[in-house]
Amino acid sequence: MKDDPDLRQYAPAAERNREPILTVLKRVLPPTGCVLEIASGSGQHAVYCAPRLQPRRWLPSDPSPFARESIQAWIAHCPADNLLPPLNLDAADPTWPDSVQPLVPDITAIVNVNMIHISAWQSCLGLMAGAGRILSPGGVLYLYGPFRRQGQPTAPSNEAFDQRLRSQNPDWGLRHLEDVAAAAIDQQLILKEVIAMPANNLSVVFERI
Repeated sequence: MKDDPDLRQYAPAAERNREPILTVLKRVLPPTGCVLEIASGSGQHAVYCAPRLQPRRWLPSDPSPFARESIQAWIAHCPADNLLPPLNLDAADPTWPDSVQPLVPDITAIVNVNMIHISAWQSCLGLMAGAGRILSPGGVLYLYGPFRRQGQPTAPSNEAFDQRLRSQNPDWGLRHLEDVAAAAIDQQLILKEVIAMPANNLSVVFERI
């Protein structure tokens, strides 16, 4: 009988950025509660960060069934007591807290890595709307990825990346940090910190007021 197929997906960027991201998360996340990861992708961040962020619990999610299969496979390969099964969650739907809160009422932070530039702007707006609803005052929303600031990309390589993204889908592309912050404040999320990261990315930390 053949062995079961390995359903784990591999994202090289996740291997490269997981330690810098974890370093920031250890400093900015609330000390307890559940961390909801939106758009978990392969699941590599979930299995790496969860055991290193105890006693917090980590709840991955993704709208893609293939991604959720990968997340579950990674969890099976690298189990952790504080790592929960992945949810089917689409950030573009601003009502997503309605399905999450009854299951996990103590979400104190939301983590979103490399999503808003490879999805329509509606996904960013839905992320903000949902975070504004599900987080209590003092809760943290953490974003990671490439951004434009004051109308400019953070590096020439990001400009080329932006052009490649827009050629794949005109709804994709690097977001202006000022636009993201404005969408956040509309949902009672204030920009607390912007941290330069490797490979011309940023960590962006919001707090629910």
